[in-house]
Amino acid sequence: MPSGTTLADCCGPVVSGELLADSAEALMRSRYTAYVLGDGDHLFRTWHPRTRTDDADPDPRVRWEGLEVLDVVAGGADDAEGVVEFRARWVSADDGPARRGELHERSRFARRAGRWVYVEAE
Repeated sequence: MPSGTTLADCCGPVVSGELLADSAEALMRSRYTAYVLGDGDHLFRTWHPRTRTDDADPDPRVRWEGLEVLDVVAGGADDAEGVVEFRARWVSADDGPARRGELHERSRFARRAGRWVYVEAE
C-alpha cells in the first residue's frame, strides 16, 4: 500500500473480492497484500490457470516488509496485457537466525474474461 493508505482504501476490497483490480498494477499490489495477510485464496483466484500452482498459500515463515513498484508497462483500462516490475523485501526466521532478502521481479499480467490475472515472471 502507498504510505499513509489504509487497507480498506487500497487493496482490501480487491483482496476480499468486493472489487476487481482495475489495472495490472492494482492486481500486483493486491497480490503483495495477500502475501502479507497470508491469503492464499486471493493468490489462487488471481493466478492464470495455465501457470498457477496447485497450492498458492504463502509460506507462513516469511514476513513481507515492503513493496516498491519500479516500472509499469501498459496494464491499464484499455489494455489486454501489462508488466509490473517491483521489489519486495522479506524476513524469514525458520529454525535459525532471521534471514532477510528481496524479491525483484518483472511480472506479466493479462486480462482474462474482463479480470486481471497474474501470468508469470518474465
